Amino acid sequence: MQGPVCPVPHHHTDQIVIGHGSGGRMTMDLIQNVFQAQIGNPYLSQGNDAARINLPAQGSQLAVSTDSHVIFPLFYPGGDIGRLAVCGTVNDVAMLGADPAYLTAGFIIEEGFSMDSLQRILQSMADACREAGVQIVAGDTKVVEKGNVDGLFINTSGIGLILPDRKIGGQFAQPGDAVLVSGTLGDHGIAILQARGDLGFESEIISDVAPLNHMLKNLLEQIPDVHVLRDPTRGGLATTLKEIACQSQVSIRLQEAAIPIKRDVMTACEMLGFDPLYLANEGKAIVILPEEKSDKALTILKEHTYGRLAVRIGTVSHENPTEVLLETDFGSTRILDLLSGEMLPRIC
Repeated sequence: MQGPVCPVPHHHTDQIVIGHGSGGRMTMDLIQNVFQAQIGNPYLSQGNDAARINLPAQGSQLAVSTDSHVIFPLFYPGGDIGRLAVCGTVNDVAMLGADPAYLTAGFIIEEGFSMDSLQRILQSMADACREAGVQIVAGDTKVVEKGNVDGLFINTSGIGLILPDRKIGGQFAQPGDAVLVSGTLGDHGIAILQARGDLGFESEIISDVAPLNHMLKNLLEQIPDVHVLRDPTRGGLATTLKEIACQSQVSIRLQEAAIPIKRDVMTACEMLGFDPLYLANEGKAIVILPEEKSDKALTILKEHTYGRLAVRIGTVSHENPTEVLLETDFGSTRILDLLSGEMLPRIC
């Protein structure tokens, strides 16, 4: 749960609707005007994917995050709910510049769920933990009656240590900063659609789900003055940058021609009427840092498997605070706002 980022008016409804889980405007409304009204505090108000917790005795800080995974289907090209649960939580912790170390995992399992499928998912989680260098140190299991949950839901929490004096978060973008992205966008969203049989054609698109902590650790060891890290999951690149622009009270200007999107992803979006800038990603990082460090940062990212297609896509400005502007291939300027409604439910 993120804290308030871009203030949105409250639209009263008597029931939760699917759009409340989009990661966009309706989610912000729910968090700001319902959750925060009851349980809000300075940690939630930071508005990042993890909370920064001070440890006065040691003079250091912890990053703490939690996430729930309800993706459908459980298995899809490039991953499954188990790999997603580990990688998603590792990445949320890493986006504060922390070194993820420990996870917890809670399982809500439907009566009748296949034991073979559970074993396969647990093996995937174990493999992802080894790749990321983290351990699951606590867990919980609940089984509910058939029909009361859709197969399997997983909740994870993550903890990592933040080095003293490291300040990375959505609120630290500065005018003049460069905006980088570590690879192609929209792969995860289209891979899920393909697994659901909604594409109407075969493609080689696979999810990008991956742990990014080692890549980002390499970056921060060589460029410690990175200002913002964020993984553009629900709501995609556009919504995530809008949140950052609001947190930092800056504007972000993007070059459409520079944004990396695979041809198959673009074709699927054109057929289905989706905007790839709002599709979820599960293995990409947005990096915002001083302009003069951008070329070095790209070199470092490209040295890692998960950053080999990294590019610069834009610049941070002081003009028009909170706006995200896309300079299109046609010479016009498009305003990117928070995702409205739900484009693709149960994507993570």
